[in-house]
Amino acid sequence: MIGFAAQALSRFGNVFTRSSGSVIGMVHVGALPGTPRYQLRMNEIIEIACREATMYFEAGVDGILVENMHDIPYLNRRVGPEVTAAMAAVCKSVRERVPTHIPCGVQILAGANQEALAVAKACDLQFIRAEGFIFAHVADEGMMSSDAGELLRYRRSINADDVLVFTDIKKKHSSHAITSDVSIADVAHAAEFFLSDGVIITGAATGHAAAPEELKQVKVSTSLPVLIGSGVTTENVTSFVDAQAMIVGSHFKKNGRWWEDVDNERLEMFINAVNKAHSQS
Repeated sequence: MIGFAAQALSRFGNVFTRSSGSVIGMVHVGALPGTPRYQLRMNEIIEIACREATMYFEAGVDGILVENMHDIPYLNRRVGPEVTAAMAAVCKSVRERVPTHIPCGVQILAGANQEALAVAKACDLQFIRAEGFIFAHVADEGMMSSDAGELLRYRRSINADDVLVFTDIKKKHSSHAITSDVSIADVAHAAEFFLSDGVIITGAATGHAAAPEELKQVKVSTSLPVLIGSGVTTENVTSFVDAQAMIVGSHFKKNGRWWEDVDNERLEMFINAVNKAHSQS
């Protein structure tokens, strides 16, 4: 699979300008129609998301990821058409607001990976974040089985092979007892075998840091792009800047809380720390 992994690195390089340490800012979309905490009008939800995205690209991030974080409690795999339509409306507006040289992606919780691919295709996005791609696990939402085969066949069927699929492994907010005999390095290797475009490692929960040792193990086990999916901060960024990308959301918010507004000072401090780390590498 060395050839495919090399292709994946090349595809990553065609989307992101930095070969390592790219910063992907997470836009946490407000609660959408049909979900328990929905209260804002769609035009308000869209404007808040676009405002966050604008703050990110003006600060110098390398990419933007849009996620329906406020739709708690999440459904397992299948969301209603109202959520898919709303995410398409948000992502289309974000894509139009953000300069074309900055890649944009989408994640639809929980594990609604086909819906995310459909939104990415419709809105000219460059990547999705997919959970539950390989191996089963027990998530907050219940048992989640792997969907790699169905997802990549669906991608082919809608002619969306140019949309990269970055896949969580041993993901946060989940129990992995049923795969406790499979190391994170082995899971990364399996993701490569199942044609992932890049693997994402996380801590135990949103805002919790991944283990630097796991980053080293995964980078040894696969030649795929490796992304950090949670817990990167100004203080620990030097431990993760060797990853191809770092997805950051909570740390950019006031008091480091994902449900707060973006804090420009925290954002600028982080970007400065990343640029400093790059200059010293």
